[in-house]
Amino acid sequence: MQLIPTRNILLNEGSAEQKRAEIRDYFLKTYTVYERLFELLSDDESYYLTADPLRHPLVFYFGHTATFFINKLVLAKLIDKRINPIFESIFAIGVDEMSWDDLNQSHYKWPRIAEIRAYREQVKAKILELIDTLPLSMPISWESPFWAIMMGIEHERIHLETSSVLIRQLPLERVKPSDFWKTCPLDTPVVENELISVKGSTLRLEKKRDDALYGWDNEYGLHVKEVKDFKASKYLVSNAEFLGFMEEGGYENERFWNEEGWKWKQYKNATMPLFWRKDEKGYRLRLMAEEIPMPWSWPVEINYLEAKAFCNWKSAKEGKSIRLPSEEEWYVLRDLHVKVDEPFWDKAPANINLEYFASSVPVDTFAFGEFYDVIGNVWQWSETPMNGFDGFAVHPLYDDFSVPTFDDRHNIIKGGSWISTGNEIIRASRYAFRRHFYQHAGFRYIESSEAVETSSVFYETDFALSQICDAHFGQKESNYYEAMAQFCIALGGNKGKALEIGCGAGRGSFALARHFAMVHGVEFTARVVRLATNFKESGKLKYALKEEGELASFVERNLSDFGIDPVLQKVEFWQADPHNMKPYFDGYDLILANDVLDTLYDPALFLTNIKERLHVNGFLVIASSYDWDESKTPREKWLGGFKKNGEKYATFDALSEHLSPYFALHVKPVEMRLGVHESERKEVVKSLHVSVWKKKAL
Repeated sequence: MQLIPTRNILLNEGSAEQKRAEIRDYFLKTYTVYERLFELLSDDESYYLTADPLRHPLVFYFGHTATFFINKLVLAKLIDKRINPIFESIFAIGVDEMSWDDLNQSHYKWPRIAEIRAYREQVKAKILELIDTLPLSMPISWESPFWAIMMGIEHERIHLETSSVLIRQLPLERVKPSDFWKTCPLDTPVVENELISVKGSTLRLEKKRDDALYGWDNEYGLHVKEVKDFKASKYLVSNAEFLGFMEEGGYENERFWNEEGWKWKQYKNATMPLFWRKDEKGYRLRLMAEEIPMPWSWPVEINYLEAKAFCNWKSAKEGKSIRLPSEEEWYVLRDLHVKVDEPFWDKAPANINLEYFASSVPVDTFAFGEFYDVIGNVWQWSETPMNGFDGFAVHPLYDDFSVPTFDDRHNIIKGGSWISTGNEIIRASRYAFRRHFYQHAGFRYIESSEAVETSSVFYETDFALSQICDAHFGQKESNYYEAMAQFCIALGGNKGKALEIGCGAGRGSFALARHFAMVHGVEFTARVVRLATNFKESGKLKYALKEEGELASFVERNLSDFGIDPVLQKVEFWQADPHNMKPYFDGYDLILANDVLDTLYDPALFLTNIKERLHVNGFLVIASSYDWDESKTPREKWLGGFKKNGEKYATFDALSEHLSPYFALHVKPVEMRLGVHESERKEVVKSLHVSVWKKKAL
């Protein structure tokens, strides 16, 4: 028996009843093929083996996709009663090695497989009932009840592929071949790879909310990129071509590997690709349920780190700039050679969608003009880290699908493999994995001198840092940092240079730069100054704002939304110790110590030194709540907030004593309020005492 191929559903056309029937059929085929995958296991005990130490055992994934349906339906308020609360807890999360993934198997008491099968049947009945009864109006959009059902279907299709990779890693005696999963019998003569020129173009990637096909959140938005001409390999790298890298000491030579790759290679003691085997008879290749003599004409399947090392080796060997393609370069190659997108194929033009084999095929099988396997056969690693496009927004039903991968640790894979189906095979699909992970993934290489942008603007998920982001850029109006900058500007004086100590995410520094020719923003720690630096360089600020407990909402801000232009507003952000800054930080007309005085380890030393960095008639502005804390400032270093000679000694009194020999109090101190978001229903507001000191001419 062979799977009848499915086609992606057009969600923006047709009648409601027609669409119910299509979704019902799509769901049943998805559910069925997923269960057929697990029939490759030799017995129930095989479900409980951990094929990959970074993943759960197969039993988890057998239950996970059904649980996902129920959990999302509950979240969407489409059902109000769970089927099995225990299952819907233990099978809830687990695909990537994220902080919330508990991979300690001693923490789990997995149910029997027969119980999970029965549970899957209950879930199937519930989904079919909902498909038949939920209100359905066309088109189906993000807000539609049916979006949750489509999300569950596409989620299961992702796990069809990722689970097949885990099955491929089980001991061979734990799996059994099946006629349903027919592998390719061919190993053709090896072809020699070559580089072919590709004309660059201005690439525009844009998926709108009313798109006809289901999409994950990272697909939506706009991305425009000018792609230069490049050369690309005619074929995917075959097992034979990769063997050349191995035979020339590729796995033993550190110079071919980046730091991350070499650490991984040493940790895994890797000497060959994961699915290769070697004995006295030579090399063999592990497939899902069998081992076969090495098919040298098939594409090699490796992780990003190995692909990167191969490219470095080939660059050194040939004296060329060889690397993996960027996501944008892959799109240019694809758009030149793939003219019809799924679901409009009559027959798949590639080894994809399970329309041919349950394995790879020789790299010279499916031609696209001069190139082969532009899509299909195996996924293709790219140099591009995962990130959202302009206008990215998370879907409220699945807020941790994409955002955790915006961390510069997940690289995008493109093109799909032989088992990729559904959303995975459309042009707009965007998936990423950690660079040391394995999928049915290989690569093609390109020659180009153009650098690839490999630094993402990812969501700040440290709630402490997110509070800083939100305090600065949560609101366009009525913002403390904007108001403080305007207060300083209104003091008048020279418009040369300003220094903000405690710049945070940079709102105040940018505001000061509307008046001053140059502004330096300083923070004590790199983790804080990174916020401002990334915002300046990328024009975007993304952060996860705490709602309650571990729940968060995701916020994106653009510099342009605040009238900020880094080209015109000259701002530099630095990490520095305010007590002991480099000589570079000198010659200021204004210095603002913004909510930092009571966090310094020696505030008196700071006051002593800071006067040397200020011009005569320059202003020193100190804003502080005087909230002294021994965890930040040793008790003996507090400026005030204690009794001296039996009387209360306030911090402002101490400031006057320290500063009056060199400064004159310029205006009467004022109070300014700073609100900090701690959760959806909690905001901490503190009042900052603001004093202005004008440096005397001595």
